[in-house]
Amino acid sequence: MDKLVLFDNSIINNLLNTRLGETKFGEHINTLTYVSNIYDSLKNLDVKYVIFGLPEAVGVFANHGKSGTSTAWEATIKVLLNIQSNTFTQAKNVLVLGHLDFTEEQKQLSKLNQVDPKHIAKSRKLVAQMDTHVVDLVSNIVKAGKIPIAIGGGHNNAYGMIKGTSLALKQPINSINFDAHTDFRALEGRHSGNGFSYAYAERFLKRYFAFGLHENYTSSEIFSQFKDSKHLDYNTYEAIAVRQSLKFKKALRRAQKHINTTHFGIEIDCDAIINTPSSAQTPSGFSVENARQFLHHFAALDNAKYLHICEAVAKNKKASQVGKLISYLITDFIRSNSSKND
Repeated sequence: MDKLVLFDNSIINNLLNTRLGETKFGEHINTLTYVSNIYDSLKNLDVKYVIFGLPEAVGVFANHGKSGTSTAWEATIKVLLNIQSNTFTQAKNVLVLGHLDFTEEQKQLSKLNQVDPKHIAKSRKLVAQMDTHVVDLVSNIVKAGKIPIAIGGGHNNAYGMIKGTSLALKQPINSINFDAHTDFRALEGRHSGNGFSYAYAERFLKRYFAFGLHENYTSSEIFSQFKDSKHLDYNTYEAIAVRQSLKFKKALRRAQKHINTTHFGIEIDCDAIINTPSSAQTPSGFSVENARQFLHHFAALDNAKYLHICEAVAKNKKASQVGKLISYLITDFIRSNSSKND
């Protein structure tokens, strides 16, 4: 766990903006002051949700994408700490753990050129190395009986989320992915476009549903592969939002039927949300309200085991808005997931 940088009170105090008569989320969250064994530290802690950051852009680079995804964690935590603490946000049920420090990998990335195939190959080796740290952290969180909420980075980290959860539960899991793309590309070395295909090939992922694919950006080969497999399924954004041949609520229920056969993880790729700064920002996509409704629906199911929000880019004037968006998604997940036990 050498990559883990713990969140602490000094960071909280530096980021909190307190107001008389108000209580902020950051005033009531839990943190760890020391950890030698993450499993032992979490097991007896009276929290349900463990939030951590994945500030990296290596996987996106390795997929020939636009970098910037390393910025989402910092932008999110600044906003999240300063939302209100009340019966709806449930701060006392949350541990903000910290983040995995991929500074060294980011430094190596700055020396690479996406045009050079050798450099791409090197970046994909870096992703594979980073995977091991994500897998280890997620596995320990889930084994301790907690629900991980991972923020930031590229969709390459879906692999670590799935594998880590699968290893902890000692069985393959399912996944529901709110995304414009399947990220089910060839096993050509690890990157942000093949986290699900690697997890599926290695049998950590059993059933997969890609929700809201963009027809312009999904290959015939992928469509054929999904149609030929009982474990892979999808719907498209155009069917739901453009042609309206599939109602949104019906689409949610159909996806639920596919993945709710066992434990599953929830993936939110910010590329799917219209005009959200991300590695592949779209001018046509689901609204923020659609994303929140999607998350509300699946978080309320008993089999939901993790939340992963990725691909957002939080730079300059857009940083606070991206932080607000992701904070809404985090609290939507916690509200819905907690209410199932009420």
